Amino acid sequence: MCYTVAAVLWVYPQLPGPCRSCMKTFVFRMLVFTAGAVTLGVELSAARLLEPWFGNSQIVWAALIGLILSYLAIGAWLGGKLADRYPSLGGLLTLVTIAGLGVALTPAVSPPILRLATVGLNDYLPGLLAGALFVVLLLFSLPVILLGAVSPWAVRLAVTDLHQTGRVAGSLYAIGTCGSIIGTFLPVLWLIPSYGTRWSFYLLALWLLAVTLLAALLHARSRRIHGMALLALGVTLALAFIDPGSVRAYWDSQDDGPILYEDESLYNYILVRSWGSERHLQLNEGVGLHSVYHPDSLLSKGIWDYFLLAPLFRPNGSLDPRERVLVIGLAAGTTPSLYTRIYGPLEIVGVELDPQIIEVGQRYFDMTQPNLTAVAADGRRWLLDQPEDQLFDIVLVDAYRPPYIPFHLTTFEFFQLARRHMSDQGVLMINVGRSPTDFALVDALAATLAAVFPSVLIIDEPGPPDDLGNSLVVAANQPATREAFTANVTAMPSTLPRQFRQFALEVAGCASESSCDLNLSRVRATSPPADTPVFTDDRAPVERLVHGIIWSFLRSRAEP
Repeated sequence: MCYTVAAVLWVYPQLPGPCRSCMKTFVFRMLVFTAGAVTLGVELSAARLLEPWFGNSQIVWAALIGLILSYLAIGAWLGGKLADRYPSLGGLLTLVTIAGLGVALTPAVSPPILRLATVGLNDYLPGLLAGALFVVLLLFSLPVILLGAVSPWAVRLAVTDLHQTGRVAGSLYAIGTCGSIIGTFLPVLWLIPSYGTRWSFYLLALWLLAVTLLAALLHARSRRIHGMALLALGVTLALAFIDPGSVRAYWDSQDDGPILYEDESLYNYILVRSWGSERHLQLNEGVGLHSVYHPDSLLSKGIWDYFLLAPLFRPNGSLDPRERVLVIGLAAGTTPSLYTRIYGPLEIVGVELDPQIIEVGQRYFDMTQPNLTAVAADGRRWLLDQPEDQLFDIVLVDAYRPPYIPFHLTTFEFFQLARRHMSDQGVLMINVGRSPTDFALVDALAATLAAVFPSVLIIDEPGPPDDLGNSLVVAANQPATREAFTANVTAMPSTLPRQFRQFALEVAGCASESSCDLNLSRVRATSPPADTPVFTDDRAPVERLVHGIIWSFLRSRAEP
């Protein structure tokens, strides 16, 4: 590349006037193309930068796209105004150089602001959370506004014949759009998977600044512009190599355990912490746990223990060692580990979208059970590919983690598909988030399951009265009631571990096998409001319900 640039710089002064004019047109096209590519590259990289903190939801995408379009509109207006006032290539190159520096500064400046967002999210401070999100989105304002000014400025300089204005403007805007197309796919298919989020910003900035420097050397006589472009390249390289290396550094406290593993996969930011022999898997925003490892305890001491209750909603209340379990949302394998400890070496299939999480589970969470088959795939897509005779007796869905809820795993059509792959006595159980007072999502999923299964019940996990919690929605192919569940719990064989039997008795509201009170049971019948929607592939307002839950919860925490 260096030899190519040197050759161009040596040949250009030898060219006749008309050829130099062609070369100048080429420079304008190169600048516009690169600006378009970098603009969309920044947008896609920005989405990846924000996703570990704020999720990959439609509202985040809408905010990001809306602001990027607003910045481009401001940039187009500003570019036209500046082009008329400073109709020189030097002015345009100065603007592009500042834009390149703005792109390079984004991953370096954003971590401390995003840490404030984490504090706001962890401590339920809506003002701090909203303010941090606003500031993060403003980080992209400077480079994108300046990049939006490139095309109108280039048109102003490229037009030498007023009769050709439309053709020149059309060709440059078409070239800029082609650059945007390249910029849309470049981060997704190459930069982010190969180099990560922060280096994607740096490489985009280096590309933009390299083009700027080449244009300056070809056409700008001012040494000031040459020096500024070189300085910007140097600053970008320094930032790239001095930056500590993670766009998702946590704000550690004295209560946080040491980090055993930290990486950014194609789908998630992944963190593994330890407290002695105990280990936790945290993904993305870090609020809540996605898997736990307690080598010194039979149970997980968390929501995963409730998945063990699924067989007790069957008519016989048991699980034969020859029967099969499907886990959608395997994570690092907490649920299969529990099932193996309690019920023996059942055949278990665990489906996890992110293959890197499976590797983490095998390495740090002892997810090495020979009876477990871990599959890296989308749960619904995987089920669609299975033959009709591929049946499971227990189906556990643990892929919902507000605000990251894949809507296609919440719909009537998905549950129909799941039921087709369940045995006659099959039970499906899903883990659903809620607030202490807002059960809208739980009700919606219960209503949707009730449209598919004959029996639906809910288990409410007890927790702090002022914190977000979970409910387990249970759907069975055979009639299931609270009374039948309690009867199955009290009739559990003594061969099952005592700690698990005690846990099941507590859920059923029993002080002992002979003393139960249904009023104390955590299991209840479904009673969704009349206007509760049934989710379908065509209409599943999952995010609206989740945002309502989170917003009402944050608002209640902010009230004195």
